[in-house]
Amino acid sequence: MKSNAIKYIFIIIVAGLLIAAGYYIYHTQQPEQTKVLPEEIEEEIEVITNLRIPVVAFDTINPILSKNQNIQDISRLIYEPLLTITSDHKIELCLAKEWSKQNETSYVVKLKEDVKWQDGHSLTAKDVQFTIDRLKELGGNSIYSYNVEKVIGVEVIDNTTIKINLNEEVPFFEYNLTFPILSNVYYLNEDFVNTAKNSAPVGTGRFKIVSNDERIILQKNQTWWNREKAESKLEEIQIIKYQNMGEVYNAFKTGNIDVFTTKTLNLEDYIGTIGYHKKEYSGESLDYLSFNHKNSVLANVEVRKAISYIIDKENIVGTIYRGEYLISNFPLEEESYLYQDKKVGYERNHEMARTILEQAGWIYNQKTWYRVKNYRTERLRFDLIVNSSNENRVQVAENIRQALSDFGITITVKKVSDAQYQSYLQNKNYDMMLTGVNRGIAPDLSSYFSQNNIANFVNEEMLNLLDEVKNIRDEAVLKEKYNRMIEIYQEQIPYIFLYNNKQTLVCSPNVIGEINPNRYNVYEGIENWYRQ
Repeated sequence: MKSNAIKYIFIIIVAGLLIAAGYYIYHTQQPEQTKVLPEEIEEEIEVITNLRIPVVAFDTINPILSKNQNIQDISRLIYEPLLTITSDHKIELCLAKEWSKQNETSYVVKLKEDVKWQDGHSLTAKDVQFTIDRLKELGGNSIYSYNVEKVIGVEVIDNTTIKINLNEEVPFFEYNLTFPILSNVYYLNEDFVNTAKNSAPVGTGRFKIVSNDERIILQKNQTWWNREKAESKLEEIQIIKYQNMGEVYNAFKTGNIDVFTTKTLNLEDYIGTIGYHKKEYSGESLDYLSFNHKNSVLANVEVRKAISYIIDKENIVGTIYRGEYLISNFPLEEESYLYQDKKVGYERNHEMARTILEQAGWIYNQKTWYRVKNYRTERLRFDLIVNSSNENRVQVAENIRQALSDFGITITVKKVSDAQYQSYLQNKNYDMMLTGVNRGIAPDLSSYFSQNNIANFVNEEMLNLLDEVKNIRDEAVLKEKYNRMIEIYQEQIPYIFLYNNKQTLVCSPNVIGEINPNRYNVYEGIENWYRQ
């Protein structure tokens, strides 16, 4: 019995050893595997380094021949100016190494010496002269013609120095030196307007044209001169041509384009409210109410201030422009470094308006305001001129009329033809006028406050300041001078600035990057945008 028990134990031990050996041999022959914990698993996100941008009603990629706003926005990525403008409206060197104002009508610009065109030629002063000459020849057929309108001569001093002469002083003319420079060598012996070379002109910028067919392909310029800013996540931009904005909206909704710009007020009616993000920025148009200071009643600052407290800008923007315009209080854009953090304008306040008038001797009786001065009775009763062809302005004029009439100031809205409207402007024979301008980015306020302005407004301190700021380059001093001009405006209220349009950059949610468009450069920072 004992011997059998020992025998069984021995058999069990041997069997166990064989099983253990087999298990060891099996696992040592299997491929080595790495055990991954759930928290160590990372989703790999595909990064797409190209963007698709539409152009509507394409004409030409030549930036000084094109009248297409889409092309003008895109061309800043390919072609460069002497000077550029920052997002807060400061002048910044680009192709120019330095610039100086020699006298009222003469500027000297020195070019950077290491800039190459995308075909390998060096940038020279002759390129600048060539570009200005072409702009002068084109006259009003280029959107940049205005930039050189007062230029009467261009002198090449040496290979990298040019002198620009004007026929009269232009305040802040340096802001005009922001037109794209084109290559003299590239267009040598070519018909500038009609040459086939306009399908892909060379530039000096971050991107270059590699093809122009059904779509325009831009690729990163590997030899761009600006090595400090050359790093870019974006490798390629596809510019897709469309006939109208309807096609653009459809392409965006179906995912065939990534980014587009629009001035449309009712964007949601076309693309809905979800599935994208948008960035809004100030546009160029500015509407305002002008007071004629030769009117004996409107010459009184208390009357102008009272009116400014009565007009409801929020109501105008909300009801007439569906909240798609921005309230304005001064001609400078709020983004301007000369305007930031400065309180301007008067918010709607009927009690304050009433107090101002009563302190100045005005009496409210039977729903109207009057006062007796020098044995004559004056009443707050004015005509308001508006051009009948501008339907939105007509509605704004009626809104202002109603607000003032409810307060006891009688307004008669005169809806006039465009020709009559221009006559009122030129002859300045109105009481109040609803008008507007396309404002530039340069901080030039002379059209509002200098001699012969449309409001017949005269303020000697303001005139002196306008004369001083034309020749100041120190930003701190310049800001101090503008702060004082803003204070004078606030004290005098020669106009009531109402609202300006805004534009919108619309992006697919797949577009990643810091997206901060501005009026000068819609695609600010695009080099670091990408898709995923």
